[in-house]
Amino acid sequence: MKNKLLITSLLTAMLVAGCTGKRGNNLTGAYSVPVIAGKATRINAGRKISVSGNIEGYKTVRIGFLVAGRINYIALNEGEFVKKDQLVASLDPTSYEIAKDLADIQVNQVQDEYDRLKIMHDNNSLSESDFARITYGLQQAKAQQRLHSKNLSDTRLYSPFSGVLLKKLCETGEITGAGMPLFVISDISKVKVSAFIPENELHNIKIGQEAKVTVSSVSGSLKGTIVEVGSAADIASRSFSVRIELDNPHLLVRPGMIAEISVNAGNAEDIIAVPAQAVMHDYSNLSYVFVADTVNNRAFR
Repeated sequence: MKNKLLITSLLTAMLVAGCTGKRGNNLTGAYSVPVIAGKATRINAGRKISVSGNIEGYKTVRIGFLVAGRINYIALNEGEFVKKDQLVASLDPTSYEIAKDLADIQVNQVQDEYDRLKIMHDNNSLSESDFARITYGLQQAKAQQRLHSKNLSDTRLYSPFSGVLLKKLCETGEITGAGMPLFVISDISKVKVSAFIPENELHNIKIGQEAKVTVSSVSGSLKGTIVEVGSAADIASRSFSVRIELDNPHLLVRPGMIAEISVNAGNAEDIIAVPAQAVMHDYSNLSYVFVADTVNNRAFR
């Protein structure tokens, strides 16, 4: 006897109609509802590991000024995109401009004295020690000039790469110190997904392995690659950290989003697969199918 799986929820429905006459009830007939049967097949399905993870930027940095001062301009708000070398913020440059002007004056003065003494040195009218002293003095003045020029330039803060401004930790008018982190910028042309894999599944995870990443705010699934696998388990959860890298050309995936990750964990044993349309659900939400008995023309659940 060969059994087939029924696509519909019912193989046969019998309708019994009675006619009431003067002498009693008579069975007038029965008919079957047409159905379509589909075959159940035996397949070798791949087993999947499914976990949730957090989206991170491919590269994230905190930036701030190399000199102290009062912030007089901020070009961006959180969430805005920034290009490489774009101005992010600036300090009031007044004091640094004055220092640079003084350094320029000092260089000019020492340069004039150097030029005058060099003529004397060339005519053997100046000792070597005196000429060495003015030479070192000119070098020192020029070094101070370069330092003050750099300090003035450092009152303007530029983005080190293209990305998105994740955090702004300051406001216009605030006094900031040298080296204090004020902005967080992340490169999201690529993103990473950080997740944790159970200890018993670690042997199924390899660097370079493909992973399917799904983000609720992005239609469809994204293809990523495992780039990092933790070497030590988390003490509390006994799970291992995993990082998956994926391209983000349209910049739709942002840091902080939640992602669902699916990784192939090898082949499972043979299983019987049925068409999805054949699976029914009862009032308790339990799944079932009808199986066709083609010999006796019956269906059983």
